[in-house]
Amino acid sequence: MFHTVLVANRGEIAVRVIRTLRELGVRSVAVYSDADAQARHVAEADVAVRLGPARALDSYLNIERVIAAAAATGAEAIHPGYGFLAENPAFARACAAAGVVFVGPSPTVVDLMGNKIAAKRTVAAAGVPVVPGRVEPGMSDDDLVEASTEIGYPVLVKPAAGGGGKGMRLVRDPADLPEALRSARREAAASFGDDTLFVERFVDTPRHIEVQILADTHGNVIHLGERECSLQRRHQKIVEEAPSVLLDAATRARIGGAAVDVAAAVGYVGAGTVEFVVGTDRPDEFFFMEMNTRLQVEHPVTELVTGVDLVAEQLRVAAGEPLRRTQEDIRLTGHAVEARVYAEDPARGFLPTGGDVLVLREPAGQGVRVDSGLAAGSQVAATYDPMLAKVVAWAPDRAGALARLDTALAGTTLLGVTTNIGFLRRLLAHPDTRAGRLDTGLVERHLDALTATGPDAAAVGGEPTAEDALAVFGLVGESRLVPTGPIVDPWDVPSGWRLGEPAWSRWSVSGAGGPVRQVGVLRTADGATTVRVDDGPARAGDLRWLPAAAPGQPPEALVTVDGRARRWQVAVTDDAVWVGADGFAWSLAERRAERGGDAAAGDHGGEARSPMPGIVVDVRATAGDAVEPGAPLVVVEAMKMEHTVVATVAGQVKDVLVRVGDSVALDALLAVVEPAAVVEQATAAGSDTAAGSATAPEPAHRP
Repeated sequence: MFHTVLVANRGEIAVRVIRTLRELGVRSVAVYSDADAQARHVAEADVAVRLGPARALDSYLNIERVIAAAAATGAEAIHPGYGFLAENPAFARACAAAGVVFVGPSPTVVDLMGNKIAAKRTVAAAGVPVVPGRVEPGMSDDDLVEASTEIGYPVLVKPAAGGGGKGMRLVRDPADLPEALRSARREAAASFGDDTLFVERFVDTPRHIEVQILADTHGNVIHLGERECSLQRRHQKIVEEAPSVLLDAATRARIGGAAVDVAAAVGYVGAGTVEFVVGTDRPDEFFFMEMNTRLQVEHPVTELVTGVDLVAEQLRVAAGEPLRRTQEDIRLTGHAVEARVYAEDPARGFLPTGGDVLVLREPAGQGVRVDSGLAAGSQVAATYDPMLAKVVAWAPDRAGALARLDTALAGTTLLGVTTNIGFLRRLLAHPDTRAGRLDTGLVERHLDALTATGPDAAAVGGEPTAEDALAVFGLVGESRLVPTGPIVDPWDVPSGWRLGEPAWSRWSVSGAGGPVRQVGVLRTADGATTVRVDDGPARAGDLRWLPAAAPGQPPEALVTVDGRARRWQVAVTDDAVWVGADGFAWSLAERRAERGGDAAAGDHGGEARSPMPGIVVDVRATAGDAVEPGAPLVVVEAMKMEHTVVATVAGQVKDVLVRVGDSVALDALLAVVEPAAVVEQATAAGSDTAAGSATAPEPAHRP
C-alpha cells in the first residue's frame, strides 16, 4: 500500500477519500483553491497544498499545479475523486510521466469510454446489447435524418462527447428534427468542443440502472450488483438506491455479467460503473448506455449493501494487489437509499444558491451515513458544483430504508444556505417513489406539486409551512431573544396594528425573492402571546429556548402555536433571520417601505436583479440601448450553471451596475431599464422645453 496519496478534489468526496486513507494508515494530502482555504477537507487532511485562485482552471483543473503538489509532498499516487480531472486522459498521462500512480484506469481506456460512439461500437462488438441506433462517427445532418427514419420515432439525439444531458434532444416529430440537430450541435460544441452527434431509439418510460464493477491488473473482474438511478431531473440524478426493485434474480445476474463483459472487453482496471437503460414495460431487456471510468457519486449505496469499501479497493488495485473477493463472495444484504443535498432553491427553478453555513446539524444513528464537506462557519461559494452532501440510509428492506432516510433528512439542519432538503423529503414521500414505480421522467411530471408552496404542494405529512416560519420570526422578534442571548431590536421593530391596547408589534417580511407578508405579535399584560400572519386568524403562541442538543450546537427554539409545539433552529444575521425545522428552512427579512412601498422588486419598473449569487461572465447591454422584454442584459454564472438576466419591460437601458468578473449576491441589482412610457414622457418634456426655448423672444441686447 502507498505511504502518501494526494486527493485531487474538494468537498464531500475529498473528505470521504481522506476517511478511508486514515483507516488504511495512509498519509493524506489535500489540495485547495483560495475559495477553499477554510474548507473541511483541508482541515481533515494530514497535509494541504494551495493550488491557486478560486477559478477551477487556475486550481483544481490545473494539471501542472496538481502534479507539482504531489511531487512536493512525496505523494506516490493521486486519487481524482469524481468531476474535475477524474476522467481526463491528459491528467492520467501526466501522472504516468511524473512517476505518480493515477488511481483509475489507463488513459487509453478513459479516452475510449469517454467517446460514446467508440464505446458503443466496442461494446456491441463484445456482444453486449446497445440501444438500436446509428453510431457512426462524422454523420452529417442528412445522415442523422435518414438514420432516424430507419430507427423510427421517437429518437434521442446525443453528442458523442461529454454527458450530463448537454446537447441531448428528444424528438418525437420528424418535422422537429432539423432544428433539434442545429441546437444540439451548438450546445455540444460549446460544452465539449465537439459537435459530433449520433442518434438512437428513445426507450419510453426508461429506467436508469447501473452496475458497479471492480477489476485488477491480474485479469480479475467482478460486479457488485446494480443501483437504481431513475429519479432524475434534467438528466441529473437526485436519489439513488441499491438494489433495484425492477430486477429479478435472473436479470440481475445477466446485467451484472454484461457489465463484466464490458470491462473485460476494454481491459479495464479499477472501480467503474456500466450504465444501462431499461424499459419499465420490459424489465428483462436492457441496453448499454455508457461507462463511467471513475468512482460514482452514488457509490455509498453499493458499499452499504455489500460491505465493500470501494475507495479502499481502488487503492489496493492501483498498488498492484489482486482483488480479494471473487464473484461468489459478493452478497447483497438489505436495501440502501441515497439523497443528494444541493445548494439550490427548488422554489426558484432550482437555481444555485450560496452563503455562510450558520447552523449545521447532520444526522447520525443506526443505518445512517452522511458524506459531507460541510462545517459550521464555512462558506458555500458559487464557484463549484452545488452538491454539498449525501445522506444515505440502510435497512433490512426498502420500506425501512426509505423511512430511515426521511427521518435522517428531517433531522438535518442547514441554515445560511438554501438547499433542496425539503424537496427531497417530498420526493421520498411521493406514492410512486414509495411503490417503486420509478422512471427518469417521474420528477418532471410531478415537479409542480413537489415544489409548490401552497395548497397544491405534494407535502410531507405535518411539514412546517411558510406561515409557521413567519410565526416563529414574529415570536423571536417580539421576545428580543436569540440563542446567544439578549439583543436589541435586530429588525428595528415598529409599533402598529393597533387593535386596541396593548399594541401589536408588526413586521413586513419577505423570503428571498418571495412576496411580502405581514406578521404581527401581541403580548398582553398577563404574559400571553398572540401571533397573526397576514389577515389570518390570531393564534395563541409561545416561545422558549431549549439547551443545545449537542456540544457546539446553538440552542433550539420550542415554538407552540395553538397548542402544537415544534422545535425550530434559528440564526440571525445583519439582514435576515433563518428559521428551520424538520429539514425545511426559510430565510426571512424585514422589508421596509422603500421605493414607494413594499412591492416585490419585480414591480419597480425595469430593475434587473440576480436570481442567484454568482459571477458576472458577460454583459450584453450598455446604457442607452433600446430593449424589448426578453432582451439579454447580464449573464451570471454559479456552480457551473449560466443564467441570462433579461429585460422585463420595453424601454431604454438607464444603467448597468456590474462588469464582467464581479461577484454578485442573490437579488443584487444588475441593471435598470427605463420603461418606454417614462422615456417617451421625458423625450416629450425635453421637446417642449426645446420648443419653448426656440420660440421665446430673445432678450434685447444693450450696447
